Amino acid sequence: MNMYLIRRPAGWQTPDELQVAAARSSQVGDEEMSADIRWIRSYVVHETDGSLGTVCIYQATNPEKIREHADRAGLPVTEILEVADTVVIRPDPGAATG
Repeated sequence: MNMYLIRRPAGWQTPDELQVAAARSSQVGDEEMSADIRWIRSYVVHETDGSLGTVCIYQATNPEKIREHADRAGLPVTEILEVADTVVIRPDPGAATG
């Protein structure tokens, strides 16, 4: 599997909507597509219009499987970029506050 960054801008209005989407995403990935896709982590961002978007890190066999997963889970996908390398300066600090 390769590593991908997925941009999902302005997908949700509330944290509760995002949690419902995350549960659907996990269910589809873990139960229906586990041979093709694996969700690693997501960063939730405040969009300029006040909604919530995400930048997600996935492992997948190819970008088409990422789109299929998104379709099955009802998730937006605006951009898919294959990760060329990882440079770790510091580990993720944990949950953001703010």
